[in-house]
Amino acid sequence: MARRTTAKGPRARAIASSSLASSSARPTPVPSSDATPVSSTYPSTYASEAEHDLDDDMLKKMHGLTISDTPGHSITAAVVKKAEPKKPFRFLDLPPELRITIYGYYFADVDRVLDLDPANYKRIHKKLGLMRTCRTIYYEATHMFYSSRTFRLFPTHPGRYFKTKKPLLARLKPRQRNCLTSLELRLGPGWSKPPRGWVVNPALGLADCVNVRKLTVFVECDPSDGIFSGFRRHDGYYEGFSTSLLSSVLDEMPFIDCLTFDAWSSVKKSGAMMRALLELAYARGLSVRWGPERGWADFEDEVEAVPEGHVANNAMLSQAPLGIGVAVVA
Repeated sequence: MARRTTAKGPRARAIASSSLASSSARPTPVPSSDATPVSSTYPSTYASEAEHDLDDDMLKKMHGLTISDTPGHSITAAVVKKAEPKKPFRFLDLPPELRITIYGYYFADVDRVLDLDPANYKRIHKKLGLMRTCRTIYYEATHMFYSSRTFRLFPTHPGRYFKTKKPLLARLKPRQRNCLTSLELRLGPGWSKPPRGWVVNPALGLADCVNVRKLTVFVECDPSDGIFSGFRRHDGYYEGFSTSLLSSVLDEMPFIDCLTFDAWSSVKKSGAMMRALLELAYARGLSVRWGPERGWADFEDEVEAVPEGHVANNAMLSQAPLGIGVAVVA
């Protein structure tokens, strides 16, 4: 290890004297109460007056963002105030007439004429789930839905339900049938061999339909037309079946006072089918209206269709306004 040598003699005395002279030339530091040196070549580590003002402003802003002003809460860090949860809208606070209007928009995409169809489960079943909300909505929505639709008495959609012994009307509850205002009897499907399920009995539930005021009879075909020659069982078979079916329906619904007749364009009012149905209606003293599909509105055509022996009813028919009680047919 190298030994450090110390200067001795005249050289050492010269260095010591020069060092003493330089130290005596420097000013003596004056004690100060300020912690910051008066002169410094390095940046200050202490806040200046401008920095103090900035910190005060930030603290005020941070204080406004704190959750509470209770003692013990630190305001050295900004805490964002959480948004208060919004209260749900109370649907039942609306007036009943507005709720009924909303139900109408809710069921707007459901067909106006309902039949027993396998697709009903996908198209309608989920919609009816609204009625399970509460008792008030159940009564209001049930009445609005069933009173604004026309229900077919017997299924006409080809498929597994066509020959069922339990039509759509029989599948409804008595309270639902009580809300109905419009029914449709569609004649034509199965004209060569009517389904056995097309029978009017207590299980059909017509006695519960006390609010029905519109019964539409829609004729799809007239087997007496020459186009069906060679295919029909015998003349008058389906006409007799149809009039018997309509008569049974009217027996269960004595409160019906008007029938609305409609048909496809191929059906003639002077044909055997329409003459038999009109004769039954006039024999029971019912008024007759015409639906929009066939467009029967010409008075001369009506005179031709009225069976003999019903001149008085013919005069009544000429005075009745046409188009009243028209049923919407899908």
